[in-house]
Amino acid sequence: MIFGAITNSWKIQLNDTDLADLVSDAKTRGAKHIELRQTCLGDCESGEGDNWRPVLPRLQALVDSFPDLDFDLAMAWPCLTKKSDPSGEQFQAALEAAKLVGRHTPHLRIVDPSPFDQAWEKVEDIPTEALGVTELAREAASQGVILSMENSGQPIRSMALLVSEARKQLSDEEGAYLGLCPDATNQLRRYPESDPLAELDAVPLDMLKIVHFKQARDGRAHPTVDTGDLDCLKMLQLLEAKNYQGPAIMEIPPHEDVLENLSASFAYLRS
Repeated sequence: MIFGAITNSWKIQLNDTDLADLVSDAKTRGAKHIELRQTCLGDCESGEGDNWRPVLPRLQALVDSFPDLDFDLAMAWPCLTKKSDPSGEQFQAALEAAKLVGRHTPHLRIVDPSPFDQAWEKVEDIPTEALGVTELAREAASQGVILSMENSGQPIRSMALLVSEARKQLSDEEGAYLGLCPDATNQLRRYPESDPLAELDAVPLDMLKIVHFKQARDGRAHPTVDTGDLDCLKMLQLLEAKNYQGPAIMEIPPHEDVLENLSASFAYLRS
């Protein structure tokens, strides 16, 4: 498993600190993977919303400065609630950036921020628009880019159902590029009576493309990954038992001491 950090943890520091300096600090503290999250990329991005674009030359300079780190790109994309155009300029720009930063394993993580009234328990519950991820995955696969899906309003089992259904419409080779970014703590906040770790354990290994660790106490975000509402050590052990070897990102909340909190999170999991 490859422990890492995500740039949206650094919202406070990015006000007066260069992104490359923050990446360097995270690396010194033990991060081996950096998730580059849209809206938290400093001068490596421009615009907002539909006008957001990655600035490729600056992203190239950033990743070239850290040849021993792995990177992926994460963006907000409401692909579960409206039809998406895989040939559109913004999605193509994101794929290009993902290929640039991902080097040998390009990876684009899509976060749909849309809320949902209820969990999808059967295929018929999945909106027609959500099944449009099939075409996004086909386009990503044609360019060799892994596509992982996340939505905090749906439990892990429901997102796995979506990916499984989408894969049925893809070739085996294309389907291998489509998977999940599960976040067990997000699920626990939205569905406090659920068992997100059991659902995570049920996800096929090849569907797990990247995972997020975070913690809450009494439903409120906690600044480090340690004890709390979710048994993070059990989650780690579960992933190790599945032989998951991909990125494990500490999605800890912004804080004045966020880099010290990152160190503490790594230390807790390594304990």
